[in-house]
Amino acid sequence: MIEKDTYKTITSSTKNVLFKDKNSKFFGYAFPVLNEIEVKTHLEAIKKEHHSARHWCYAYKIGTETVVFRANDDGEPSNSAGMPIYNQILSFDVTNVLIVVVRYFGGVKLGVSGLINAYKTTAQLTLDASTIVEKTINIEYLIKFDYKNMNTVMRIIKERHINIIHQKLEMDCQITISVRKKEAEGIFNVFNNLYEVAIKEA
Repeated sequence: MIEKDTYKTITSSTKNVLFKDKNSKFFGYAFPVLNEIEVKTHLEAIKKEHHSARHWCYAYKIGTETVVFRANDDGEPSNSAGMPIYNQILSFDVTNVLIVVVRYFGGVKLGVSGLINAYKTTAQLTLDASTIVEKTINIEYLIKFDYKNMNTVMRIIKERHINIIHQKLEMDCQITISVRKKEAEGIFNVFNNLYEVAIKEA
């Protein structure tokens, strides 16, 4: 079995996707996120923007191999909001994404099945409106070497079309590279076998 080294995520924020049901309004938002601090920042901004709303329900999924996720009903009946939103994240097979659905109560109760449908539909419409892209899972390596070995290292980087993220080129040189997961072991071995060149995961 070939290990998967790609994942899908959204490129930018999607805002104000509206779904209405029995006078209740549901506003959907999607944000690309890389950590829980970013999640908190977006949630605070939405609560400020929609300070008169009744509920700010959300779900997020972060990570590719080790996944962190959370589904929050924010006062709605248990599993009627957060999980339907999270299930849409799973259904679209995306990660590094936060979906928030803001509800303004319209005076008519929807019941649990109505709520599940409303939150699910809003999350679905929000993801439908988002630009979803496929990215590769990459591993970063730090390569250390003396300046005299620069040409050798740079030739391999050029031949293999390796992406340099950061470099410090002085008497002792350090280059951080990013390589696609399925090519990582091969590239690690190439540098590891070079005399006077050290490589390790960054």
